[in-house]
Amino acid sequence: MHRYAEALLVHLTADGGAPPPPPGAIDVPGYWLSPAVRALALILSGDDAMEPLSEAAQLDGAKTALFLCLALAVCGHGDRIHASWLGTAFGDLSSERPVTAGQRALWLAAARGAYGPAGKIFVLRKLDAVDVLHDDDVWLKALVPAEPGLVVPPSLADFPELAQIPALGGPVQAAARLARLRHRCEEITSVPPPTGALPQTRAVWPDTEPMAVLSALVGSPEAGGPLSSLNGHLLDDLKPGADPYLAALALHVAAPAIGTAAAHLADRTDTEQPETLVLPILGHSIMLRPDGPDPEAMADAERRIMAGYIPRRPSPMPGYLAAVGGLVVFTLGFVFSMILAVVGVGIGALGAWLLWRFRGREKADLALVNAQVAELHELATSAVWALHEYAREAKTRRDQAMSDVAEVGRLLKRGPRAG
Repeated sequence: MHRYAEALLVHLTADGGAPPPPPGAIDVPGYWLSPAVRALALILSGDDAMEPLSEAAQLDGAKTALFLCLALAVCGHGDRIHASWLGTAFGDLSSERPVTAGQRALWLAAARGAYGPAGKIFVLRKLDAVDVLHDDDVWLKALVPAEPGLVVPPSLADFPELAQIPALGGPVQAAARLARLRHRCEEITSVPPPTGALPQTRAVWPDTEPMAVLSALVGSPEAGGPLSSLNGHLLDDLKPGADPYLAALALHVAAPAIGTAAAHLADRTDTEQPETLVLPILGHSIMLRPDGPDPEAMADAERRIMAGYIPRRPSPMPGYLAAVGGLVVFTLGFVFSMILAVVGVGIGALGAWLLWRFRGREKADLALVNAQVAELHELATSAVWALHEYAREAKTRRDQAMSDVAEVGRLLKRGPRAG
């Protein structure tokens, strides 16, 4: 019996038909699978299967319904199931109990359109009847995981450190995440409705869960164990890269929480910009106001620049002394000896060189200080203008956020497309 059932599954996925059973191979009294297999063969051939169906249902109605629903789905004839079979096979869902392997397999088959629009609606109603998580942040993390990188708006491109300030970076991050949420919802809802058809080769059912459950049903009296909780499945189905048809169902079920998450993100884009900000510029903390950088902070920064860039130079006194001494020696040389006059000229030249070197260093240090002060003023002024541009961007960002949240709401109301 089990060998024939296994061969049957192979034929179902290969050509959608049932192989002729050997004489007496499927006659096992008291075992639900025997009449269930006969019923499946009759259904596929278009004959009346009422008698074996009644017998199998009396022996084990739940397993019979699950076997027929999945077997007809994998061979592309899910439209031949009876509505009552799907209800019997699926059973009840609960957020407090794990989803069984059979429930998940039916869930997946219905999402792919194996049972037509009625099958998808049935599963949706089952999912809607369960009280899922209300924490909107959990659903948001599943749909659009937070990016580790910093989002810098165009206005702050020259001052990315301003985007690290929560009061400025928070609204930008929220707007960017809301845009990604809208894109993800558009991606999920734009998937064409499933047809339930198998690939033309019919070699393999595209998902493993239905076949795994069928193999367990025909291989042992017990079906597969639980996979995960209902909320766990829904969250996994919403993650990027998940099956688009499962994602469409999960999006519909979690729509209220996702709509709330979108509204919260939109609210976070409308925070008030602070009047004053402290920004490190060239290592100095400068307070920025709407009318410009704070004068006291700028003056203090200028003093620090002068103190830091003008080193303690030696006194110019040696140069002055050498120059004066050379003059004295030169004068005495005219009186007593020309050699002494030549020495006086050398000493005077040394003094002049020392004074020239001192003045050169003084000018270089002063030029460096002036350059640093000018750069400080330029950066501080540019930062103030950047904040003004950020304020102008804030209105555009807020308008776009309102448009995004409205579009997300529209997409959630549309729901998954019937297939």
